[in-house]
Amino acid sequence: MLQQALLHDTQGRPIGREQRTHSADWDEVRDFCNRVYMPFRVIPVIPRSLPDAVMHSAEVGRITVTRFSYGVPVRLDRFDPGAGKILVLTTLAGRLRHATDGPEDVYTTAGDSFVVDCSRVEHRLEGDPDHLQLNLTVPHELLEETSRRWLGVVPDDRLWRCRWKFGGTGSAWAALLHYMARSIAEAPDRVRTDRIGAHLEEMICCHLLRSWAEGAGVRLDGGCAGAAPRYVRAAEAFMRTHAVEAPTIGEVAEAVGVSARTLSGGFRRFRDMTPRDFLREQRLLGVRDALARAAPRETVAAVASRWGYVNFGIFADAYRRRFGERPSDTLTATAKR
Repeated sequence: MLQQALLHDTQGRPIGREQRTHSADWDEVRDFCNRVYMPFRVIPVIPRSLPDAVMHSAEVGRITVTRFSYGVPVRLDRFDPGAGKILVLTTLAGRLRHATDGPEDVYTTAGDSFVVDCSRVEHRLEGDPDHLQLNLTVPHELLEETSRRWLGVVPDDRLWRCRWKFGGTGSAWAALLHYMARSIAEAPDRVRTDRIGAHLEEMICCHLLRSWAEGAGVRLDGGCAGAAPRYVRAAEAFMRTHAVEAPTIGEVAEAVGVSARTLSGGFRRFRDMTPRDFLREQRLLGVRDALARAAPRETVAAVASRWGYVNFGIFADAYRRRFGERPSDTLTATAKR
């Protein structure tokens, strides 16, 4: 399935057919890469050679999935750290040569994956003329949020600065990529905005965190998440259940039997956030899910009002910063299904 990833849906129709999927124009290829990855420098190994690029892309939640090759040997470097992006590069054909923290570079061939956080560490790589990639572009903040939500801790730079080769044919990671590719083929629009995409996003992020942590020698279990007291975990459960009601922090504290001060201190110590931050996240996730399941002709204002949002301008800005799209974009995608 990976060899055919992002090419066709289950009806045999090209995925992303409104986009150009091949190009021999460097400006066009760079524009695609800036959009789906981040700004970086590409140097053709053979001077003045023209690309024979393959360019397919899809969205799985906030993760951008690309099927890509330059069609010529290249060197890449100067990835923009300000973009805040993590790259997970999986080789389908040919090979890539990656810089690492060790004395020698490493190569990825068919089935191998390589992860690098370009917001934390410089990177360089080379692709041979036959390279073909299935790549994931993951916002750094998304992995931080996932780790905080599921593990109760945000990894330090030992993880983010580790450049790591992992996966391989027959691995659980490869199986997850197969599942992702199949899900895109069956419902390319739904994996972008629907709950299917949100679930895939979390599965990918959780598995990536675990594999990456193993390579970096960083423990993500047995630490803050396990040490969080009962009242913190109970407060999280209460806020998830009652998010639509927008309870005050005092009401949350009363529900779990502690003072608001104790609750706030517990969240800062064990979750590195405030209870208000946690509740805000649950409300945004809830309204996004409501927009994705909205009835025909239902408006953003109606959904937002149901969730207690009064200032739609502030709501829309928070939504866009959290999910990378406007509430109306989510609702429009729902109406098209």
